[in-house]
Amino acid sequence: MKAVCWQGSKKVTVETVPDPKILNPRDAIIKITTTAICGSDLHLYDGFIPTMEQGDILGHEFMGEVVEIGSEVKRVKIGDRVVVPFPISCGSCFFCQRDLWSLCDNTNPNAWMAEALMGHSPAGIFGYSHMLGGYAGGQAEYARVPFADVGLLKIPDGLTDEQVVFLTDIFPTGYMAAENCDIKPGDTIAIWGCGPVGQFAIRSALMLGAERVIAIDRVPERLQMAKDGGAEVLNFEEIDAGEALKEMTGGRGPDAVMDAVGMEAHGMGLEGFYDKAKQAVRLETGRPHVLRQAIVACRKGGTVSIPGVYGGLLDKIPMGAAMNKGLTFKTGQTHVHRYLRPLLERIQNNEIDPSFVITHRMPLEEAPQGYDIFKHKTDSCIKVVLKPGEVA
Repeated sequence: MKAVCWQGSKKVTVETVPDPKILNPRDAIIKITTTAICGSDLHLYDGFIPTMEQGDILGHEFMGEVVEIGSEVKRVKIGDRVVVPFPISCGSCFFCQRDLWSLCDNTNPNAWMAEALMGHSPAGIFGYSHMLGGYAGGQAEYARVPFADVGLLKIPDGLTDEQVVFLTDIFPTGYMAAENCDIKPGDTIAIWGCGPVGQFAIRSALMLGAERVIAIDRVPERLQMAKDGGAEVLNFEEIDAGEALKEMTGGRGPDAVMDAVGMEAHGMGLEGFYDKAKQAVRLETGRPHVLRQAIVACRKGGTVSIPGVYGGLLDKIPMGAAMNKGLTFKTGQTHVHRYLRPLLERIQNNEIDPSFVITHRMPLEEAPQGYDIFKHKTDSCIKVVLKPGEVA
């Protein structure tokens, strides 16, 4: 089969690799019909996530048709059209039983790697380093899905791939991030980052009852999409976002703030140069400019929601501000399984059509070009979907 393979920092290629096989009676094999490039994939592309190996198959946002099942798979059958959550969860451990699916204890065979860095391991994740399981990803023609009965969600007739493929990650991620803001009627939510997750967070915050959403970015097409979704927008290259938020909230600050950017935030001036330099020589694993700014901007007693991915150690976090203002932090890889059916219902009820975020559609063979334009935000790119089996 054809698959998108990581070859090193800033290099991916499309290679012919062996087809996946059933390895466990609870596995299923999926013929992938739609897959996508995620902002988190750029952290791999840029070489900031450790334990990647040359030839690893990328991708964790994918869906398709079940073409083979193991002997113990009961809830899905050959021919079913399904979406695949990006965390791999067993369904029976302490954490799965508590609806904390991305913290599953049983799906990362390389848990010791994550434990060395973080103390405990999260769940295994498709296509996202050997530290998180070494699983082949879904930017390919086929994929093996462990614990198929636990993760796979059958899609009803009448919905297109593009309407539902983002149930695999970015729609639940934006929704959980908004839910973590503990939104009350009348609340103002400030969101840094108007990439795909930020776009879903904006719409989710408004669905959950926020009175105002203020979105912060610098890319014109992202700001326009955020505005189209109901947000007030700030371009941080044209205005001091922290000062603007004070003015817009009568000096009190937003009720909750969200870092939807993560470890590759773009900082301005000396602080931005400092973080880029330290990250380049691996003295710091992330650039936390946005996180610092969000903590300082949040009102007293407010909430800091962090869907943006961080992989290790950060520098100069204003914990004094966080502690003295009594802030609550909520973060984590998304518990996608928790949100699959409720968000599918919102799509079916025409409350949202997630395909709004797609700007580029490409055959799988054009994935290297897709990574390049997504990385550099050229050609007004916000979200790339790849279509295995299609030709240019």
